[in-house]
Amino acid sequence: MAAPLVAEPTVTGAAPVDAPPPAARVMHGRATPYLFLLPYLLIFGVFGLLPIVLGVWLSLHQWDFQLPNKPFVGLSNYKELFSSGSLVYGDWWESVRATAIFTVASVPPLVVLPLGMALLLNRSFPGRTFFRALYFAPYVLGVAVIGLLWRFLLDANLGFVNHLLGVVGLPSDTPWVTATPWAWLSLVGVTVWWTCGFNAVIYLAGLQDIPAELYEAATMDGAGAWDRFRHVTLPGLRPVLLFVVTTTILASANMFGQSYLITQGAPGNETRTVVSYIVERGLAQNDAGRAAAMSITLTLMLVLVSVANFRIFRYRED
Repeated sequence: MAAPLVAEPTVTGAAPVDAPPPAARVMHGRATPYLFLLPYLLIFGVFGLLPIVLGVWLSLHQWDFQLPNKPFVGLSNYKELFSSGSLVYGDWWESVRATAIFTVASVPPLVVLPLGMALLLNRSFPGRTFFRALYFAPYVLGVAVIGLLWRFLLDANLGFVNHLLGVVGLPSDTPWVTATPWAWLSLVGVTVWWTCGFNAVIYLAGLQDIPAELYEAATMDGAGAWDRFRHVTLPGLRPVLLFVVTTTILASANMFGQSYLITQGAPGNETRTVVSYIVERGLAQNDAGRAAAMSITLTLMLVLVSVANFRIFRYRED
């Protein structure tokens, strides 16, 4: 028996609506992704590309905010960074040396210690969620809070650290923020304590993506804990290691707040990093041209380091 015909509802007096032509639908469909991307592209262009272009433009001029004329000097600001007789050569390379010391000292513990924390937090035990939040908690604090807090804690005369050392019978007059190597130990220690939780969370996410069947198969083949870590965990974390090592190097090379607030560059300018010197040169001394040249040079250095990291940790599908 045939199904009864059902009349489609109509609206009395409504004008017929014509469907858009096929060409208009195609053009609208092609433009839709770009319309969704437009807000991001505008923000990225204004706050990302435009500052880069202006930075390059400033680096090619003798730019003093207090002078009406900003003469074009070409690559002179860059040449001065590598000319031993220039005005900024000594301070520039001293800051590069300080940045290199901090980076070399802080990156290994910030790569290794969070991995150990992640391996422990990946196990099942009571209170695991609490400890995950506890280790990550310092990272949510701003650098101003961290810097001022540890500046007082590490004060040689009134700081709680020296007081605690005196209570347990250890020397209680250590100049944590005014003499080397104690100043470097303070900067590295505070930075590791502050940012260790972030890398641990990244490692933890990577560990949870490694299939449990791989560990079961390795155990059945007689692999011990070290063999499972070396042949299963590390290969599975290779993309995560690339991310952690690269971002940690970049963050350490751009360190500013800890040095500015905790040691204030002391003793002398030994702990004044590149970013600290750029800020001082550009804002305190109104020498934006040379400061911009230093920024571009530091950026190029970090690009080379990042490319080297990608070549070392290059992931290949087997």
